[in-house]
Amino acid sequence: MKVINFIALILILIGALNWGLWGFFQFDLVAYLFGGDTTWLSRLVYAIVGLGGLWGLTFLAKCKAICCSSCCKGEK
Repeated sequence: MKVINFIALILILIGALNWGLWGFFQFDLVAYLFGGDTTWLSRLVYAIVGLGGLWGLTFLAKCKAICCSSCCKGEK
């Protein structure tokens, strides 16, 4: 696995954890760790996690190529 894919996966998991905590407990872990949701450091973390999510969209294309090539051979 390429390093950038691994980093993107970690960022996606951090984002999912933060959203899960917010959804279940209304607790924002990033804001808690970095001094509020409007500090420059929190905003930077949110932006980096967002970029990781955008990079994660490339995983969908790879997954589609793998899934479709294995199940749709010979079909048109």
